[in-house]
Amino acid sequence: MVIKMKEKIQTLIAQDFGKVDVPPGLVGFKSGGIAGIPLLISIVLRTLIVIAGIYAVFNFVIAGYAFMSAGGDPKRIQDATAKIWQTVLGLIVTAGAFVIAAIIGQILFNSPTALLQFRVFVP
Repeated sequence: MVIKMKEKIQTLIAQDFGKVDVPPGLVGFKSGGIAGIPLLISIVLRTLIVIAGIYAVFNFVIAGYAFMSAGGDPKRIQDATAKIWQTVLGLIVTAGAFVIAAIIGQILFNSPTALLQFRVFVP
């Protein structure tokens, strides 16, 4: 029953969209056994982490330049110091998210990578 329903849904989708093939560059592509939406989520999260790191580097450079060019002005030095501190805190939160996910994964699923590798179970 379920198989017939699944085939019927696939037939209806094929009528609307036609046959959808795997893009040429992704034939035989495997990423740790995940594919589809979980792979997309994984790629997006990894990209966001890289962007956070690049943003932190730029923030350090800009805050360092502001600190050096403050010229003894206490307000500008305080602003630059605050920006450096906020960047360090942002990096700690970014890294801490992975540590917390690993701890929760170890406690609940007996695997530190359980929450870091997305899996979707379908019938």
